[in-house]
Amino acid sequence: MAAVCSAAMRTHSTPGGNRVSSIAHIRCWQIPPRWLLVEVETDDHLTGWGEAIVPKRARAVLGAIEDLATNLRGAPADRIEEAAVRMRQGAFFRGGPILSTAAAAIEQALWDIKGRRLGIPVYDLLGGAVRESTRAYAWIGGDRPDDVANHAKQRLAQGYTAVKMNATAEADSLDVTAVVDGVVARMGMVRDAVGTNLDIAIDFHGRVHRSLVPTLLRELAPFRPLWVEEPVSPGHEDALRAVIPKGCSIPIATGERLTSRWEFKRLLEERVVDIIQPDVSITGLFELRKIAAMAEAYDVAVAPHCPNGPVSLAATLQVAACTPNIVILEHSTGIHYHRGYAGLDAAEPGDYLRDPSLLDVERGYLRRLDGSGLGIEIDRTLVEERARVWQVPDPEWRLPDGRITEW
Repeated sequence: MAAVCSAAMRTHSTPGGNRVSSIAHIRCWQIPPRWLLVEVETDDHLTGWGEAIVPKRARAVLGAIEDLATNLRGAPADRIEEAAVRMRQGAFFRGGPILSTAAAAIEQALWDIKGRRLGIPVYDLLGGAVRESTRAYAWIGGDRPDDVANHAKQRLAQGYTAVKMNATAEADSLDVTAVVDGVVARMGMVRDAVGTNLDIAIDFHGRVHRSLVPTLLRELAPFRPLWVEEPVSPGHEDALRAVIPKGCSIPIATGERLTSRWEFKRLLEERVVDIIQPDVSITGLFELRKIAAMAEAYDVAVAPHCPNGPVSLAATLQVAACTPNIVILEHSTGIHYHRGYAGLDAAEPGDYLRDPSLLDVERGYLRRLDGSGLGIEIDRTLVEERARVWQVPDPEWRLPDGRITEW
């Protein structure tokens, strides 16, 4: 399905009298497995692509994109920062993931257009390259990881040098023995399978209650995890200092659900996080660069969250290309929840590109995208063919007594 908002033609001029293109159309395409691609077209027929997320609230995201498109009718396409401010601050109520992802997708597309118009990659507009490639990690196991050892071996064979897995499924606040034993056993299975040939990150996913965190961190330390992610659930970041044992040797990572510099500012000021994980389809492309610069001042590394589709990954790679403290990023290939939705058995980010090899991992790295704009070409014909309305169901995660628990 494509939601379309057309903009009235309006011309703009630079001080020198040169005409500046305006935003003419904004379309959002729902495509399998669970991706929302946004296409922005100017009145002189240049197009750019962005990507929104929050697929479990797809209709809300589509509505937000339509509202923002209405507000941007006829706006100059090259005034990207102005458009970003309008989308995020141009109303009394602001913030939250729905508005943020809608704004981020449109902003990504405007950067894509600007780079294409100038014939240069976006990273050249943000200061130029600092690297040739970016290290990537992949997911192993599912939300209930029971075959993580074999999956880790597969990732190693595919060339990855780092993986991430969930620590646990449902967890109640008093499930001390079961949770701790399960997490340690899974980590041990992976270490036994791959030794130290893979770095292994552990994602608590906000599921672990704060009373369990200190014990888990102490038990996991001998396995030398790459990091522990979201040790507390969103909204409890102020508890991080209390739950991390003194002298903890495991890097702490979080931030995938935060939306802006202002939210990351509070997190960085706590000085307990070693790695932040902003998502370009929540923060926006330029905001991700700004957040990374803030983190650099605190000697905090950046590992962008990106279990998303092709445009989100390309936008992340553009920021990574020009950002020294991005150390690794997520590569959403072979993820279990990209299967079985919207009538498509499986999908990979490269499936919708004219050149899928651009997103291939080589010896654990994704190479820099040097094409103009975001550096990829979307196969629009395939997008149109596969576009359909879908709704990703909410999970029903319950404890044995019937209470709903953290997904």
